Amino acid sequence: MVQHEIFMQRCLELAQLGAGQVSPNPMVGAVVVHEGKIIGEGYHQRYGQAHAEVNAIAQVMAKFDNAAQLLKQSTIYVSLEPCAHYGKTPPCADLIIEHQIPLVIVGTRDPFAQVDGKGIEKLKAAGIEVITGVLEKECQWLNRRFFTKVQKHRPYIILKWAQTNDGFFAPADGSQFWITGTQARKLVHKWRSEEDAILIGKNTVAIDNPQLNVRYWEGRSPKRVVIDRRLELSKEANVFDQSVETLIFNEIEFNSDGKNKYIALEDFDRYVPQYILYQLYLQDIQSVIIEGGAHTLQVFIDAGLWDEARIFTGKTVLSKGIKSPQITGILAAESFIEDDRLQIIYNRIKN
Repeated sequence: MVQHEIFMQRCLELAQLGAGQVSPNPMVGAVVVHEGKIIGEGYHQRYGQAHAEVNAIAQVMAKFDNAAQLLKQSTIYVSLEPCAHYGKTPPCADLIIEHQIPLVIVGTRDPFAQVDGKGIEKLKAAGIEVITGVLEKECQWLNRRFFTKVQKHRPYIILKWAQTNDGFFAPADGSQFWITGTQARKLVHKWRSEEDAILIGKNTVAIDNPQLNVRYWEGRSPKRVVIDRRLELSKEANVFDQSVETLIFNEIEFNSDGKNKYIALEDFDRYVPQYILYQLYLQDIQSVIIEGGAHTLQVFIDAGLWDEARIFTGKTVLSKGIKSPQITGILAAESFIEDDRLQIIYNRIKN
């Protein structure tokens, strides 16, 4: 069992390499092992392209003249159950059967209805031995965004904000005020590159005129989500620059202007977080990072609709101003990024 865990850990390391590139698919890694040695490995690199199992088997085929024989004597480890349906690519279960790999070690079952046990059943029906549940919690945690979307019909929600040492979010007049240093800002841009969307309220756009991109990091800029109930924001704001798809939630119109899509909510007085998250789910958005402002963050906190909070506390003191959001949860990690303290908090409530 220890050996199984060692190879499954490698699957997890490989899977992580697909972060920010494969959504709405899950991140998956696979290794092919022959007589205790890895002879091929792969991961799902980009949405719509080959899955992890395909890449791992292809590597074996490319490296060895006797690949067909080796595969018949090998074990394939995969962090998520091999698919059994035709999607963007053919079923991975069929490929494993075709190469007669006799043993498959699976980290966790796939909760997606078109898979969910069907891949395992297909392999067993073909006479292949399947072992499941190796590093299962770790495999599920890696794909917590995917599992949340499939099981809860909403994106995985990350809250992010910076606060002063005395607990303020911004000056009393709401003016722009930098709290964190350059390394913290770079880290935030890395985080943005890993999520599908970034959400802010109207006031944050009006005050900060943010770009909400990843200019301090190499990667894909997320889709932008703006809450502007009465469509009061200037069309010249950076968030409307057509560089990426931007969803504007409002109470006035359904409309489309290039990459800017206006979505009218039925009721802006009740259940706004719920309506927005369900619309994002329908847009195949698997994760969203909410960056402000304080009111927007608190609305999602009060609704219990968050999974993770990443809170920077700087050395600056304001003495008065807009108070930071109030949140309670499980403190999972604490560290320093230069002079800024970073706390990672998880929600106790399962929504």
